[in-house]
Amino acid sequence: MSKVWLITGAGSGIGTGIAKAALQSGDRVVATGRNLDKVRNALRDVTSENLAFVQLDVSDEVQAKTAVDEAVKQFGRIDVLVNNAGYSLLGNFEEMTTNDIERQFATNFYGVVYVMRAVLPVMRQQRSGHIINISSVAGVVGFKHCAAYAASKFAVEGISLSVAVEVEGFGIKMTLVEPGFFRTDLLDNQNVKWPSNAIADYAAEGNVQETWSAYNGTQQGDPAKLGDALVKIAGMENPPKLFVAGSDALAAIAPAVEERLQATHAYEELSKSTDGSF
Repeated sequence: MSKVWLITGAGSGIGTGIAKAALQSGDRVVATGRNLDKVRNALRDVTSENLAFVQLDVSDEVQAKTAVDEAVKQFGRIDVLVNNAGYSLLGNFEEMTTNDIERQFATNFYGVVYVMRAVLPVMRQQRSGHIINISSVAGVVGFKHCAAYAASKFAVEGISLSVAVEVEGFGIKMTLVEPGFFRTDLLDNQNVKWPSNAIADYAAEGNVQETWSAYNGTQQGDPAKLGDALVKIAGMENPPKLFVAGSDALAAIAPAVEERLQATHAYEELSKSTDGSF
């Protein structure tokens, strides 16, 4: 039986790649985005009765519920939710304003919260479903200039791993995806946000915007291939709870995890010494 996918941020990059892969596999797709013209343009070469477009700014909780209701109205169910929408705030932490960071979380974290809260009642009623949350290598490894973005993705990791345990009894599966650098619009100057406050002490390190903009369009990851991989994962009876996407992500995450394990063992006795008696 074909699946029904609800994909946020389907107007570019990974979201578009997943939408096309799902449609090519014969599944049905509800493609969402803040700008529906952008979503339609990204999928302009796809003509299918299996494709529906729904307006969704994930930072708006009411829109999230409305979009889920519309998806169910269109296709009768939701089998796979992909929380992909997001953007990057890059720069030195001290140069970011509190409002900058709050806006980053409004989309990258609360967007996931709102859409999951809207979808879970549908999946519980079905007693089936698969939620795929797109995190990042930055959700595992802290990177320079990525404090806000990494924090939002670390938060996505925490909520995903916790909710997965809560809903597995209802037949709902969760996969957390940690992509490396993919050729998306994430670093496009029209999408990435830069802090407006400049602190002289950081100037010696060079221009942050020039450093990161140089990567735009040269990332090795292919969104279309990631889409194919996630369609395969969605078809598995026992999909992975964690999927690291890209050789660069593997190269960054593996040593970071190993370092944490080494630190755990190195201070094991000190850790045990904090146990108290009753």
